[in-house]
Amino acid sequence: MSASATAPAGRRRVALTGDQRNSFLAAQLGWTMDAFDYFIVVFVYADIAKSFGMEKSEVALITTATLVMRPVGALLFGLLADRFGRRAPLMIDVCFYSVIGFLCAFAPNFWVLIVLRMLYGIGMGGEWGLGAALAMEKIPAERRGFFSGLLQVGYSCGYLLAAVAFLVVHGALGLSWRWLFGLSIIPALISLLIRSRVKESEVWENAQETLKVTRTRFRDLLLDKKVIRRFVYLILLMTAFNLSSHGTQDVYPTFLQAKPETGGAGLSANTATVIAIVYNVGAIIGGLVFGTLSSRFGRRYTIAFCAVLALPIVPLFAYSKTAAFLCLGSFLMQVMVQGAWGVIPAHLTEMSPDAIRGFYPGVTYQLGNLLASLNLPIQEALAARHGYPFALTATVVPTLVAVVVLVLIGTEARGIQFGRRETATQPAGARATG
Repeated sequence: MSASATAPAGRRRVALTGDQRNSFLAAQLGWTMDAFDYFIVVFVYADIAKSFGMEKSEVALITTATLVMRPVGALLFGLLADRFGRRAPLMIDVCFYSVIGFLCAFAPNFWVLIVLRMLYGIGMGGEWGLGAALAMEKIPAERRGFFSGLLQVGYSCGYLLAAVAFLVVHGALGLSWRWLFGLSIIPALISLLIRSRVKESEVWENAQETLKVTRTRFRDLLLDKKVIRRFVYLILLMTAFNLSSHGTQDVYPTFLQAKPETGGAGLSANTATVIAIVYNVGAIIGGLVFGTLSSRFGRRYTIAFCAVLALPIVPLFAYSKTAAFLCLGSFLMQVMVQGAWGVIPAHLTEMSPDAIRGFYPGVTYQLGNLLASLNLPIQEALAARHGYPFALTATVVPTLVAVVVLVLIGTEARGIQFGRRETATQPAGARATG
């Protein structure tokens, strides 16, 4: 029986095996690394602009350059994972982005940094989909909601670590932004060490046997109409999700420090960083709580509930005038936004056929990320004309509404058991609720 089979009713939950723990921990560390490196750029792009004699709006395109290349990485490493197994492509991927991330610390000019960030985007593009697929395939089905939330809070942990690193390295020690990129190699190497102990996915191995029996070719599976319709839908859903996440996070540290005449809060860098730490604690709480609840109430309804509750928080989040209320508003906002995100690793992997789970979740997620990649430049442009509170409201409210609509018109496959013949080549339906 595969590791993802549901335990019989009434039997105590069995503790995870060492292989399951290592697989999950490596995926979470990889996702933590992703967010750490991404938000280091968010914290220091003003310093990078000063170092290279450029405008902040120009340097903000660094984030776009990284996000643009992530679908390439998701496609490349996803196809390799579905052809040769999850483990080896993940190891290669970690080695690649570890070296590239470290080299960013030594970029002699802005254009070299852009190229390195694009290459880094390829590496990180493969991380989420492959890591989530391997982890969710090994986790027991009845515990998938909790571990989905725990996996996704790795993103918030990475943001939290980036804020702490910025506070210590840049604020307390007064060191250059280059040191922060240099630090990024540490969690990557730890992830590589753990992944070296992870076994191949049994679900993937079972899917290969099924493909041989049914004579289904990989190319034919990718061209299946059901698979394609689900693929397009998930891209739209992940676009809305990424816009809601980046819309509430990317420009927020800048908003907290911007001068009041520009609509900013006018807070010190240290105060803004402390608030970032607090709202990432909220994100961690939200991901764990709502990821777990999704196993009981369903993936779609949990996501919609979080997005709806986030809407009335927007005025407190964007228009408050004091540090205390801004801290409270951003804390509550991230509880809800990242609470919805806590459901996503389980939801996307459950919606994917076994045979293409390396490719399917990662590419849909990263294409959504690509379509959302202009979020930061758009918010900065709106802020320059109308102020930061308007920029936040005008981008966050529509995307939250889009999340609610898209998730409710879709389907889910809560608790589906991986590794069966019927899940190998077909996306699971709405009634597969464990």
